[in-house]
Amino acid sequence: MIAGDFISAMAPLATAQVMPTDPNDNMAVSLAIAGLAFLVTVIVGRPIITFLRLKKVGKKVRLELEKHQGKAGTPTMGGIMICLSVVLITLVFNTVGRLSMLLPIGVLLAAGALGAVDDRMNLVGGKRSGMTARLQFAWLSVFGLVASLILHSPDPFGLDLRHMYIPFFGRYDIGWIYVPIAAFAIIGMANAVNLTDGLDTLAAGTAAVAFCSYGIIAYRQGQVGVVAFCFTMVGSLAGFLWFNAHPAQVIMGDTGALAIGAALATAAFMTGQWLLLPIVGAVFVAEALSVIIQVVYFKATKGKRFFKMAPLHHHFELLGWSETQVTMRLWLAGMMAGLLGVALALL
Repeated sequence: MIAGDFISAMAPLATAQVMPTDPNDNMAVSLAIAGLAFLVTVIVGRPIITFLRLKKVGKKVRLELEKHQGKAGTPTMGGIMICLSVVLITLVFNTVGRLSMLLPIGVLLAAGALGAVDDRMNLVGGKRSGMTARLQFAWLSVFGLVASLILHSPDPFGLDLRHMYIPFFGRYDIGWIYVPIAAFAIIGMANAVNLTDGLDTLAAGTAAVAFCSYGIIAYRQGQVGVVAFCFTMVGSLAGFLWFNAHPAQVIMGDTGALAIGAALATAAFMTGQWLLLPIVGAVFVAEALSVIIQVVYFKATKGKRFFKMAPLHHHFELLGWSETQVTMRLWLAGMMAGLLGVALALL
């Protein structure tokens, strides 16, 4: 039964959110797995970076970003180390009796593979500037639709999820509308994290906070598998940050950014608290909205800019903030947003 464990975990949500039978063991194991994910990522990270450097898998930098020209050639596709450690640890420790966990790692792998193709097409010295936006969107749409159908489909092929939880009001069955909403969220969050990945530690740090938030939410629901997956992501992202700390030795690239965003949205829908995703992922949403606003305003005013540069983090840089200031302040914003999201989930 693919969804048997998941449905039994979600059952308490129909009345009230309760603690699991063995909450201390659940959280202790999940935190231990997070520590293991950190170690595995740090261990595999060095040979992966060495390999990427030897293969000259270097990042291109936009010409208008003068402060970042020194980053040109920095190994990209560092998201490989995140995907590798998360998939291995999840398969070994988090799939026995929890086949529903194959969904988030499947989404992680699919989006990561798409990102890797895009990264490979967008290297220093290359003639191409990456995959076309339409083609990338088309593939993400396929992945998002498949994942949303699995989330919504009844047992034994899916998780039979079709509800929306509204803070203060409760749980509502929204039927098939669930499918396009879930697909849109997975596609949107993948792109939003990708847009956020422009400064050292920014995307990985804010993503770690978001996964930690959903790990706590899943813990309160008694969803052992989702808790473990979220904290595995936290540990792996922390391991990546070991190498991504300013000045970065490696950049996650689309390989990591698309995978992280898609997996975060999937985990959010598995908890049922997906309506809180724009809050928990507020930094990602703000980055994506800044690009949309910039494009719409540019076209409407025939060449004027609403922000000095989009995405938003580059606007702050052009205001005079240092890269570290921008990153740390957006980390803080992400932490506060995560706390608010958890608080609303507990209501």
